[in-house]
Amino acid sequence: MDMSKTENQRGDLYSRITDRIIEDLAKGVRPWMKPWNSANTAGHITRPLRYNGQPYSGVNVLLLWSEGITRGYTSSTWMTFKQALELSGAVRKGETGTTVVFASRFTKSETDGNGGEVEREIPFLKAYSVFNVEQIDGLPDQYHHRPAPVLDPVERVGHADRFFRDTGAAIRHGGNQAFFAPAADLIQMPPFESFKDAASYYATLSHEVTHWTAPAHRLARDLSRYAKDKSERAREELIAELGSCFLCADLGIVPELEPRPDHASYLDSWLKVLTDDRRAIFQASAHAQRAVAFLHSLQLAAADERLVA
Repeated sequence: MDMSKTENQRGDLYSRITDRIIEDLAKGVRPWMKPWNSANTAGHITRPLRYNGQPYSGVNVLLLWSEGITRGYTSSTWMTFKQALELSGAVRKGETGTTVVFASRFTKSETDGNGGEVEREIPFLKAYSVFNVEQIDGLPDQYHHRPAPVLDPVERVGHADRFFRDTGAAIRHGGNQAFFAPAADLIQMPPFESFKDAASYYATLSHEVTHWTAPAHRLARDLSRYAKDKSERAREELIAELGSCFLCADLGIVPELEPRPDHASYLDSWLKVLTDDRRAIFQASAHAQRAVAFLHSLQLAAADERLVA
């Protein structure tokens, strides 16, 4: 394998995807919010889905959300050309695919300082194309007219409450600011009734609970330079914002469409971080994915405890 060619291809992929996100941020648009800048979102919020109903993760969520809204697709399901064929469907002539990425590793043998052979694992990104079901003819009916399950608002509040309770996070209410305090290991939230609606409360809480996953005894994201280093703060806030979006999609809640006044200034910081580091959006998406997966794992643990009790 030609390593220099592979490095260039990977660098180009990082740059292409990052440039697309930078373009939106430069206009003051957070591209991961695009799916909700339209009417009638209630009950229709979901992550992009693969042909088998499994949700996409990490940076692919952002890519497919952004592409879906840009092209005006209402379906959240995507598949490869080959998967469409296997389902007796056919991508319409002239349709163009959307790039998504697959992270993998290959092993390379190298000689160590003593003349011995050592195996080194090298991560790489591979790009491939997917098509929205609205670009494909002949698919089984189940891929069309699949309405998202709409939860009763009271039931939705109940399941969100249960989700956050089952994380085990210490959540205290009072005052007019929302934040995670690492030293005390608690989340501070304004009273529920001070938010304009329930979705705003849960969207804000999902942001703070993503921060809550950072300490060493959870996911060990280093927050030691958060207060002093603007770039480190911007990276952690990007992780929390993306984590909140992923989590809101999983819970069927509309995320914070308007940035909180204390967060509005992050746009410029994100632009700088993404411009200086072409891998930053991939890393932030991966950290956000890990945070949300960790929060979901706590649900299973809490359910097991209830069964034992």
